[in-house]
Amino acid sequence: MPRTWEQFRQWSRSHNGKKLIRFTAASVITTVVSNGTILFVYGLHVIDGIFTATLVGNLVAVLPSYYLTRVWAWGKRGRSHWRREVLPYWSLSLIGIAFAMLGAAWVKDIIHEHHYQHLMNTLLVAGMNLGSFAIFWVLKILLFNRIFHTHTLEAIDEHLSEEEAERV
Repeated sequence: MPRTWEQFRQWSRSHNGKKLIRFTAASVITTVVSNGTILFVYGLHVIDGIFTATLVGNLVAVLPSYYLTRVWAWGKRGRSHWRREVLPYWSLSLIGIAFAMLGAAWVKDIIHEHHYQHLMNTLLVAGMNLGSFAIFWVLKILLFNRIFHTHTLEAIDEHLSEEEAERV
């Protein structure tokens, strides 16, 4: 990882840097969608159940997450390959949602034990969802990099270096 601002700028222009930055941005967007949905449906009593609100929030975020990750971060276009892209993505997403549901169970116990006000309960539910997402984020980036890559990184870096040399 880069240690100085200039090293970071150079790294951010590399293939790996661009991909990680785009993946991170896609993750931030989908996290906002997920937690925003949870805050809305649970916080405004649209859905009163912690489990249902967590499930709905995460399911709402899966579609933009898949699209942003596939198209923006990995640059894939056209039809998705069912076995190599869709199935692994949904499998891992469902595992992440299951993990978030375990977190929701833990938060439910805390909420029932302490009898906080609804605003605090809402923040705890959304916070646990965020924490669950953070744990799976690193795993997702490692796995999705294998699922969506189209060329070896060395070939891509070589191509990008040639393009940069031609511009100079």
